[in-house]
Order: sequence, then C-alpha cells, then structure tokens
Amino acid sequence: MQKIAPETEAEAEDPDFKPLTAQEAQEWRKRHPAVSVWRLVAAQALMGVLVAMVSWGVSGESHVAWSAGYGALSVVLPAALFARGMARQRGAVSTRVAMVGFFGWELVKIVLTVAMLAAAPRVVAQLSWLALLVGMVVTMKTYWIALMVRPGVRKTD
Repeated sequence: MQKIAPETEAEAEDPDFKPLTAQEAQEWRKRHPAVSVWRLVAAQALMGVLVAMVSWGVSGESHVAWSAGYGALSVVLPAALFARGMARQRGAVSTRVAMVGFFGWELVKIVLTVAMLAAAPRVVAQLSWLALLVGMVVTMKTYWIALMVRPGVRKTD
C-alpha cells in the first residue's frame, strides 16, 4: 500500500487527530462561549463615537469629527444590516442556502458601504477624507479587541 504525503503542515503535525466526544464538545463550548454579533456591532459603534470625539478634541474642528463619525457609520450601519440578515438565515435548511445567504448579505454590506462613501461629500460639509478614513479603519479593527476581551478566552484547563 502506498502512503500519501500530507498536503498541509497541519496534517503532517497531527496524524492521529480524533474528534471530540459530545461531553468534550460541551465542555469546550462552556470554555469558549459564543460572541453575540450585536455586542460586536455595539462595540464598533462605541468606538466610532470615541474616535469622533477624539478627532474633535485633537483638531478642534467639528467638521473633522463629523467626517470621522461618518466614516465609523459607514462601517457600523452595513455591519448591523449584515448581522440582521444573517440572524434571519440562522435556520437555513441546507449549507448551500446558508452560503448563498452569507454571500448575498456580504454583497449588500459592500454595496451599502460604497454607496455611503460615494455620498460622503454631499452628506458631510467640509469633508475630511483623512478623518473619514481614520474613523473607518479604527471602527473596522474594533472587532479584534472585542474578540480578545470576550469572556472565556484566556481560561485554560
């Protein structure tokens, strides 16, 4: 019998992988609770408000704060719409339907973000593109912080 070489590094490291038992899976779920997507969206919204306030404090100009806030809003609003759409997909009949729903809502999120950015010069007076970009980037990266500080992450056996 011919032995096939592992295709990935993970396969080479752990040749005797064994699936978890039901009890082990339940214990794993206790140690790693699911993160509510709405908590992540709320954390992004809070960070957007903070970045707008900081940008106002640093620049002393309200239009810079509005630009940063609009940048944050162009991340938070599509993310909230995506979360709402995916929550409605939770009871999908098959994986194919779930995957199509995921890609469909992701497309809606991208289109809404691009539309909000295209409308930015008309919505925000004296738009500061740099502040808008800072607001977007800081807000987008917030989920990493939210995931790192969630309960149960650092617990070990």
